[in-house]
Amino acid sequence: MKKRMLLLTSILSATYLVSPALAQSPADIYKAKCAMCHGADGSANTPAGKATKARDFHDPDVIKATDADLTTAIAKGRNKMPAFSKQYNEEQMKALVAYVRDMQKPSK
Repeated sequence: MKKRMLLLTSILSATYLVSPALAQSPADIYKAKCAMCHGADGSANTPAGKATKARDFHDPDVIKATDADLTTAIAKGRNKMPAFSKQYNEEQMKALVAYVRDMQKPSK
């Protein structure tokens, strides 16, 4: 898992050097906007996550969702989750989906 995270971080860091529009890393965005409800590990086992009924990223329905579905949920919001389309561009939201997908992978 640590190797995957390091590789993902390296790839995304290189992307940010090329594209200044993507100044925040997906990890930074996740920590700032998502972790409060979804938890550091994506389990949604947080007080805010329980109160808002946030989805656990390891839930089979979330795993089955397409990347487009997850990007739409981030952009438009869902249930009690706010919309982030005005704060983040399409590339940032897609990178955040990739970050979530990486969280879904079993650690070795």
